[in-house]
Amino acid sequence: MVPDLILVTKLCVLARYEGKVYVTRMPTIRAYQVRSGSLAPVERPGPTAGPGQVVVRIRATSLNYRDLMILRGQYARGKVDGVVPLSDGAGEVVEVGAGVDRFAIGDRVAGTFMQSWTSGRLEPHHGGSALGGAIDGTLAERVAFADSGLVRIPTHLSFEQAATLPCAAVTAWNALFEAATTRPGETVLVQGTGGVSIAALQLARAAGARVIATSSSDAKLARVRELGAAATINYRTTPAWGEAAVRLTGGVGVDHVIEVGGAATFAQSLAAIRIGGTISYIGVLTGLTSDLEIGQVLIKAARVHGIFVGSRAMFEAMNAAITEQRIQPVVDRVFPFAQADEAYRYLESGAHLGKVVIAID
Repeated sequence: MVPDLILVTKLCVLARYEGKVYVTRMPTIRAYQVRSGSLAPVERPGPTAGPGQVVVRIRATSLNYRDLMILRGQYARGKVDGVVPLSDGAGEVVEVGAGVDRFAIGDRVAGTFMQSWTSGRLEPHHGGSALGGAIDGTLAERVAFADSGLVRIPTHLSFEQAATLPCAAVTAWNALFEAATTRPGETVLVQGTGGVSIAALQLARAAGARVIATSSSDAKLARVRELGAAATINYRTTPAWGEAAVRLTGGVGVDHVIEVGGAATFAQSLAAIRIGGTISYIGVLTGLTSDLEIGQVLIKAARVHGIFVGSRAMFEAMNAAITEQRIQPVVDRVFPFAQADEAYRYLESGAHLGKVVIAID
């Protein structure tokens, strides 16, 4: 005889079996929460899959600069104290709820950055479904997602590699192929060697574009040349790197800049692009306020796109390209779950090239 479920809560299951009522506590999981500017390890009841939901055992999750801002209290999108951080997680389905037909137990999946943005234009309400900020994220052993907020991950990738995709890689894909149309033979300039820039380098190269990369580290520039960059510029020894980029294109300028620096780099991005070129404005590493002469945008007839990650449809299109091209995302270092604090500090140091990942065993 199957027990009759009387009540299911976040803390327990109340069931009747052969005339007797049984109370069973839900199993707990390990997670982290943001508390007063630091990470706090917690144990909490494990999630269950409600109608239209999928529970995923998270195997790996990765860090983005946004996660540092949230921890520091610098993120403007609502109160985050008490939230489970991180937007990027990959794992396997362990439970499906009623009405779910997109996934089955055992499927290898990753969550979308904004759970409600499945396709079409970004709308104001989508920001309220952003993992690790507006709602609890992926720095936990198990997470319940809306089934519409998941994608299958490329079969040739490990969980650690797949965990790099939801924010940084989708942002790069949106910038290159959704907000703009990057074509073979065009020149793309990427700033630095963080997650978005390295993903953009790999995706642009796979599409037949020529990539110029900047960094303050000659060692990192040597590494990005190994990854396929056609030319590199050390912006510390060449502060006018926008002019240097123009010289590298025979005086024409680059077609597209992946702008992750913010206020202090935007003027050089404008200097670097050709007339009619595109700047995808993504990052705020150097702040939000600039004394830029806005007339330069007019003189260059520049297109400036603000990029805020991307939709599930973009994620799926990107995964198809990653699969076809057998792209291997760049993981700099993997930290164990117990060393999440160290992972944050390593990202903050700027020593990484590519993505910093936390594995959850």
